Amino acid sequence: MGSPAPPLGLQGAYSAAGQTSQEELRGRLIGVAGQLLLTHGADSLTVRRIAAEAGCSTTVVYTMFGNKEGLAEAIYLEGFERFRRRLAAVPRHPDPLAYLASLGPAYREACLAEPGFYSVMFEKAIPGFEPSERARTLARAAVNILDRAIADCIAAGYMVPTQPRKIADCLWAAAQGAVSLERAGHLRDDQVYTSVTLAAISRYLVYKDALPVSL
Repeated sequence: MGSPAPPLGLQGAYSAAGQTSQEELRGRLIGVAGQLLLTHGADSLTVRRIAAEAGCSTTVVYTMFGNKEGLAEAIYLEGFERFRRRLAAVPRHPDPLAYLASLGPAYREACLAEPGFYSVMFEKAIPGFEPSERARTLARAAVNILDRAIADCIAAGYMVPTQPRKIADCLWAAAQGAVSLERAGHLRDDQVYTSVTLAAISRYLVYKDALPVSL
């Protein structure tokens, strides 16, 4: 058994408490910004209004995010982090192909459940905002769960040997296209979404009848 961790002491305890408080405040500011975006549009995303809604000073907002561009990028990344958590919550299935198929509905639900964040992630809801290359890299990493699930399918002999990301990007594009049409009111339910995502998976199957869900 290892020795117990040394006590933090008063200074360490206050430092840890301050860190937790900052993280909570940062999360609250991002949440407020996301809600303002959803209910009042991009014009409502002023530092003054966000600070007022969150109950803090504008100085705090500037300290946390630097400027409005930094806040926009934080909203963008928070949206992808929420997507990651929803996908990660899908129960693992002993059959890797069944597990991959189950990620599709979870992705659609994540898109529809977070409309404010979704609009920043995929619809350029904040005029002039362009995510940095670092942010784009982190955003793609949020859906790496697809890459891993596909790698497992390849290892199990379900899918043709290729780079998992190649298949994942195809599946992501199919899912995103269907969700965009549904959000725009062109599709009334998930039937087309289900068809196109399963078709994207089937495209790379060694045996086309291996998919546990019918097209």
